[in-house]
Amino acid sequence: MTEQWGISELVFTNPTTVEFSQGTQRLTIWSFWDGDGREIVRFMPPTQGVWSWVADNNNEFGELIVGPPSPGNHGPVRVHNTFHFAYADGTPYRQMGTTCYVWNHQSAALQAQTLETLANAPFNKIRFCVFPKHYIYNENEPELYPFEKLGEAKWDFTRFNPAFFAKLEEQIVALGKLGIEADVILLHPYDDGRWGFDCMPAEADDRYLKYVTTRLAAFRNVWFSLANEYDFMKEKTEADWDRFIGIVKKNDPYDHLTSIHNGTVLWNHTDPRLSHASIQNGSAVEDAGRAVLYRDVYRKPIVFDEVIYEGDIERRWGRLTGEEMVNRFWEGAVAGTYVGHGETFLHHDDVLWWSKGGVLHGKSPARLAFLRDVLQHAPELEPIDKWHNQRTGGQPGQFYLVYLSSAAPSEWTFALPKPGLEEGVTFTAEVLDTWNRTITPVAGTFMTKKLDNYTFVDATDRKIPLPGLPWQAIRLRRVAA
Repeated sequence: MTEQWGISELVFTNPTTVEFSQGTQRLTIWSFWDGDGREIVRFMPPTQGVWSWVADNNNEFGELIVGPPSPGNHGPVRVHNTFHFAYADGTPYRQMGTTCYVWNHQSAALQAQTLETLANAPFNKIRFCVFPKHYIYNENEPELYPFEKLGEAKWDFTRFNPAFFAKLEEQIVALGKLGIEADVILLHPYDDGRWGFDCMPAEADDRYLKYVTTRLAAFRNVWFSLANEYDFMKEKTEADWDRFIGIVKKNDPYDHLTSIHNGTVLWNHTDPRLSHASIQNGSAVEDAGRAVLYRDVYRKPIVFDEVIYEGDIERRWGRLTGEEMVNRFWEGAVAGTYVGHGETFLHHDDVLWWSKGGVLHGKSPARLAFLRDVLQHAPELEPIDKWHNQRTGGQPGQFYLVYLSSAAPSEWTFALPKPGLEEGVTFTAEVLDTWNRTITPVAGTFMTKKLDNYTFVDATDRKIPLPGLPWQAIRLRRVAA
């Protein structure tokens, strides 16, 4: 028996496709070569009950009984309510990602340390590359390669290395056990002529994308990112990337979340084949008013996967303070978008979290854990009066987060935008210190009265006292009638 959203494997001796069916549901799945004359078909059953299967090459057939998911198995993450995410079983998913580009290419000891760090960190998604990376602080040779080697920096692009992909799958499974989504970056430009994986011929690109998608699609915690900084791969055209997206979607029968990440040129994320927009732009989350613009343009979840990194390296993209990293997460949150973390503190062995993993040194992760807890106990945040009140997100008339960023007022006048409100609605209030991670209830309740055509205030004009420190937020919850 296989659990719902688990993995069932069938083994054949020749390439084949298998059709799985249950009632009106039909899923056709390609096999992939796994060495030693083995062709594997992997099936992730989306529903419980009996599934029938038929192979196309030799008329083999059978049935599979699918039982309920095990505890912690909520299925793959899907788009929810246009701008947000939820697991397939409806459990809310509040994306809080990090980046460790090539942690999976490091020593076994360093990989284990990375997983141990993640087990105690707030992150529920990690971005990392299939191919190794040659870049500043990234010069060590990987243990395994995705292709069979012909000679020095020469590869047989027609022959995949099953051991490499088996190891990649182990890492995806290990992340899944921690409740972490694997945002797998399929291509990237940081090769610099060392291996040539960034400039393979078109037929090799296509063959690779079909293989890796077919092989990984049955893992419920996989997301597919076509590239990191796609526009820096100068040998690829926009037509190439359009073709690549089509290959991934054709060979992913489960329609996993799929994106493409930019350097300086944004992709057209209105493409319906892309589930969400993966954006590199730190300035967009310096204030919520800029972040929300991406929602209006793309009409899908917005994930600012790269907002530069907390660290102390000499590069301008790796010197963010912990305070500013946390601030960008909060600005993104009240805008109804999602933000990603990265860390680049110098280490004598060049083990920077952003690339190789290891341990976290920054000040932001503990504060992001506080934010994650706030978001997990909140409804999906929406901008409520986006053109005039960027500080306030929530659900109109029910729940509000008012984020004051670097301002340090000594009080806040209770004032909320009009949508969803009427006179006589009662709220409780709490002051959240987003840096010191404290929650201070405010005594009493607040009852709304109309101030003008756009604003409701407290009926007694009450104000909420604040500590005169930056990074404060106010949480308001409607009191049930």
